[in-house]
Amino acid sequence: MDQSRAEARRAWLVRVRERIDEDASAPLWRAAQVFRALSLVYAVGFQIAVNDSLERPRVTLALFTVLIAWSVACGVAYLVGFGRNWLWVGAEIAVTVGLLFSTSLVASDEWIADNQAWPTTLWACNAIISAAILGGATGGALTGVLVWVSSITVKGDVNLDFGRNAQLIQLLFLGLVVGWAATSGRRNHELLTQAARYAAAGEERDRLARHVHDGVLQVLALISRRGREIGGDTAELAELAGEQERALRAFLTERADEDRDYADATARAAADRVDLAVLLRRHSAADVSVSTPREAVSVPSQVGAEIDGAVLNALDNVIRHAGPGARAFVLLEDLGDELVISIRDDGVGIEPGRLDEAAADGRLGVAQAIVGRIEALGGRVELDSTPGAGTDWELTVPVHDDKIRRDEEQA
Repeated sequence: MDQSRAEARRAWLVRVRERIDEDASAPLWRAAQVFRALSLVYAVGFQIAVNDSLERPRVTLALFTVLIAWSVACGVAYLVGFGRNWLWVGAEIAVTVGLLFSTSLVASDEWIADNQAWPTTLWACNAIISAAILGGATGGALTGVLVWVSSITVKGDVNLDFGRNAQLIQLLFLGLVVGWAATSGRRNHELLTQAARYAAAGEERDRLARHVHDGVLQVLALISRRGREIGGDTAELAELAGEQERALRAFLTERADEDRDYADATARAAADRVDLAVLLRRHSAADVSVSTPREAVSVPSQVGAEIDGAVLNALDNVIRHAGPGARAFVLLEDLGDELVISIRDDGVGIEPGRLDEAAADGRLGVAQAIVGRIEALGGRVELDSTPGAGTDWELTVPVHDDKIRRDEEQA
């Protein structure tokens, strides 16, 4: 079952990579060429209808041949992709404006006053759409205004009665809307690319974790366990091996849960919050069992970092002082208005007065790294330890909104 899921995930990643390798605006370019074809059909019909009423019908036919050839060339250039640049789009704008002005060459003033420009306003919209796809809302809007200015210059009449003549509004809105759609498409393409990278990184991390777990981690765990059993100078090597095992596990599992659910991770990052359950699960190891709620336990990033630091120091104390073979158990409980984190071990426990002795000697690891962190968050720490019966830390942190706001302001 797991293998089939992994294969399905890899197939999905391949499809995603194929999609994101494509130009983000490619779908818009293709749709624009459908519009170009339809506008050309309309221009042909218009040409057939008015050709006999023009002053120079033969010149008009020659120009219309240029219009058709240019439309075909643009369609090919934009569909294939080599024309999706300002050099080609600029040429299209120039050809469009030139054909608009040619209306004065082939038609009488009376005909111009009673009709739209000869190439038709609909066909001229192709240049606006191309500029909008390439240059966004600004490029589309400016080109729309240019086409409108060319049209009114030919007609020799500026009509700003938008209630009766909305040509400027139509051209301007066309450029703005298409440009906005193109910009949004590129932004979504960037997000999709980033999501695919996260997913690919997760796949690679999982593969590496499996490989390392079957080799390096098992060896480190064996050295750590056997070294504690042998004791003496070997215990120091066991401690170093244990530290390296924990560090390597943390590296391999870092952000693994976020990679599996990229959308949730992005939302939490945007709100500067983290899932405390994810942070604590990183400490799972052969001798460390971590239990958390299935649902996300969202806390401000600073709060999550302080709690995670306190838990990490408590686990380090288990490795250093609980004795060979000691196991640790971490439990996270979300009680609504407060979080309770319990760290228990089945080691040798703490001798009475030992912590006071350490503080007097200037060793303030427990006082600062555990108690200090939790109390700074407005929480409390309870320690229960009996020699020979293990150690039990209980960290309680309030999660009231007022407290969170104060923490964020202090940060």
